[in-house]
Amino acid sequence: MVKPLQKSEEIKAFFLKHQEAFEEKLSEEAVNVKNKMDEILTVGNIDLVTNAHAVVGYIIDGQEEDLRLFAKQEGIAWATHSIELSFKLEWIQAIRRTLWIFLQQYNEATDNGSTFDFFAMEKDINSRVDVFLNTFFISYSTYKDSLIKAHRQLVENLSVPIIPINSYVSILPLIGSVDLFRTSILEEKVLNEVGISRIDTLILDLSGIADMETEVIYHIMKIIDGTALMGCNTIITGLRAEVVRKMIHLDLSFDPKTKTLGTLQQALKTYLVV
Repeated sequence: MVKPLQKSEEIKAFFLKHQEAFEEKLSEEAVNVKNKMDEILTVGNIDLVTNAHAVVGYIIDGQEEDLRLFAKQEGIAWATHSIELSFKLEWIQAIRRTLWIFLQQYNEATDNGSTFDFFAMEKDINSRVDVFLNTFFISYSTYKDSLIKAHRQLVENLSVPIIPINSYVSILPLIGSVDLFRTSILEEKVLNEVGISRIDTLILDLSGIADMETEVIYHIMKIIDGTALMGCNTIITGLRAEVVRKMIHLDLSFDPKTKTLGTLQQALKTYLVV
């Protein structure tokens, strides 16, 4: 069983108290990523600072399984949106350095004649950071290979890139323009794949679609109804404001059984099983 760091509750309280300073130092340590944070948030709905706090929390508490799951989710999200791996590597190394800086500050601020076993702590922290990195890169590489394969099929016959995540959950990331012709192909391929693969949950990620015509929205809603008739639960992620406004003006809404989430990461956190 993985144990939390020594005095983990006190350390977390110290980090919470100095959260703003931690974020500032983290940005200083990641020079190249600092200028890309807004772009990464826009492209992939990935909040690097919030995610950094999550990683640090898992490391301090020794929650290695949660750390692995979070890394796997991150790998899929970064691969989906084709974000450069170099930024992730720099960001995680910045987290590692900043974490140590503030642990040293904590030790100095609470020094009562005793010191940490820094050798044991260094082993634990570095091991957990490495676990995150290894899991992230394996997840990224595996999912990226699946995307490349699906995109090749898309070029060949306008296929739909339905990517299986496990035996029950698949992701369908739609990217680019979607017209009635493509939605017709979408309908055929999705219903066939749901039937053949017995997909229980289909995550339909629309973050790559800036806008959709009214007829396309209607058609996608019909496809979702069709998958429901086949026993497949559809989760919608990444709806853009332009599409939502159009649906509001048309007085359209998805079936109450169809969940909508802001980001692909949120869906993965709920439905991805390690």
